[in-house]
Amino acid sequence: MPKYLIRGSYTLDGVRGLIKEGGSARNEHFHGNVANLGGKVEGFYYAFGGDDIYAIVELPDNISGAAISLALGAGGGFQATTIVLLSVEEVDQAVKKVAAVGYRPPGQSR
Repeated sequence: MPKYLIRGSYTLDGVRGLIKEGGSARNEHFHGNVANLGGKVEGFYYAFGGDDIYAIVELPDNISGAAISLALGAGGGFQATTIVLLSVEEVDQAVKKVAAVGYRPPGQSR
């Protein structure tokens, strides 16, 4: 199953909700959201600094990845960024296709 990094920050209303419910309750809720899409949470972490949450999840497909990102943002309490993660094997496969792309940088001849 594809893996995704979901990171993001609480809005002011989201912080108020977090304080009211607690971190464990929000973690459980997030696990349920991912499970509803047929996925699982590999890791879920709170942080401080740039973003408030980092999670690595497995989801069936990119449509599910987009759906969770949209749902998180639509609630108004959280602004999410969802990043598709590639395995080492997928990068190896991509490297084998580089020559087939046929890209030429501007100003350079083949």
